[in-house]
Amino acid sequence: MKTRTQAAIDYDGMTSAELAQRCAAREADAIRHVIVANNQRLFRAAWSILKNRSDAEEAVQAGYLAAFASIGSFEGRSSLSTWLTRIVVNEALGRRRSDERRRRHLEQEGVAVLDSYRDALMRGSETEAPDVSVARAQIRGLLEKAVGQLPDSFRTVFVLREIEGLSGDETADILGLPVATVKTRLFRGKRQLQEMLAPEMATVLSGVFPFAGVDCAALTARVLEAMGL
Repeated sequence: MKTRTQAAIDYDGMTSAELAQRCAAREADAIRHVIVANNQRLFRAAWSILKNRSDAEEAVQAGYLAAFASIGSFEGRSSLSTWLTRIVVNEALGRRRSDERRRRHLEQEGVAVLDSYRDALMRGSETEAPDVSVARAQIRGLLEKAVGQLPDSFRTVFVLREIEGLSGDETADILGLPVATVKTRLFRGKRQLQEMLAPEMATVLSGVFPFAGVDCAALTARVLEAMGL
């Protein structure tokens, strides 16, 4: 049970240096506050690099442990949140480099980044987390709406080339157009899609892949347990 003094501690009102000092002194409540306050940002940062939920969680946990082990050296040149984010990003990058060494042969296929995203979006996964499924459905809906708003000439070329997977020559033959015209319309269609999707995607993405509630509490508990607190 917390004492009146402990309950009155205003961690939100502390500077990064003050919080770091309390964490260095292994004050459990201060450490818990820092973890809960930063879990979502760190998870999203790690996920953006690793693109896998469990790998991102492991990177965040490892980053926290490394950070709290050396937090006595925190100099306050940046905010504590920025310092933690840098540590987790470096941890995630290190894990990604290790993983890339194991699958370098895949990179040699020259698959475009956008094609990889599109294939993953359409293919899905039977074991994906619910929030990933919801995000995929939201993004698919936005794509379908945006494609529907393209000019007819652009939309048909886009659907044949990008959704049906036809070659430029096949598309040109079907539509009775020069191949160069197909390429131009596809390029302009993609550019219009980007312009239409940018504001809506920003709104949707701000709420996807949340890391709160049970997930946040579980990671917090694991870090504190690993620290023996």
